[in-house]
Amino acid sequence: MLLENKVVVVTGGSRGIGRAIALASAREGADVAINYWRDNDKSYGKASAVDSIVAEIEKLGRRAIAVEGNVAEHATGIELIGRAVEAFGHVDVLSSNAGICPFHAFLDMPPSVYETTVAVNLNGAFYVTQAAANQMKTQGTGGAIIATSSISALVGGGMQTHYTPTKAGVHSLMQSCAIALGPYGIRCNSVMPGTIATDLNADDLSDKEKRAYMEKRIPLGRLGEPDDVAQCVVFLASDRARYVTGASLLVDGGLFVNLQ
Repeated sequence: MLLENKVVVVTGGSRGIGRAIALASAREGADVAINYWRDNDKSYGKASAVDSIVAEIEKLGRRAIAVEGNVAEHATGIELIGRAVEAFGHVDVLSSNAGICPFHAFLDMPPSVYETTVAVNLNGAFYVTQAAANQMKTQGTGGAIIATSSISALVGGGMQTHYTPTKAGVHSLMQSCAIALGPYGIRCNSVMPGTIATDLNADDLSDKEKRAYMEKRIPLGRLGEPDDVAQCVVFLASDRARYVTGASLLVDGGLFVNLQ
């Protein structure tokens, strides 16, 4: 039980990687506060995505709350952390995971696409990290913050000129926060997922030839699963990583080292 009796906050926690992080945290003994945005129309069986993840966590014997809000807005992070403290008394771990990637060509990209991507991915990570760090400082017991960056922080993408800078920024944010927050016992790290199969990219990966091409480039021979990332987040959140801060962990099956 690596996170026994800890409180974990997960942004973008109702689907994909965030959902897996929330579940993995609960399995390791944590209570979980989930941020989500407009996911109620997405169903998992008969329930909405957010209702089903709360129910799954409760079946594990842990407590869970869900707080709707757009992380791009400064007030959302403050409300999310406040609601978590109200429900559970404290916050020990933040998984800053919410992000979007609307593929678009560079030369004709509308300002709105660029600005929304930066607002959600980078500004959102900054705001929620700031809110969590202030709470952790007040508590005086330290904490762990893990941001979901991406392999895209290290490589380019012709249809991701708006996205890759935000993920590089998230990684850099954690490096700087590791310095700024270290004196308070708050560790800050990032995970960099490669190609992870989720419902968010299911349509793109439904092309059998494209999927086979992607799998061939990965030394471990398969696409990642959300839980592959979640297990790394749990490790970085736990006391087993007590001397790890300012680090990034590639979770890509070897894709990056094979990009040649």
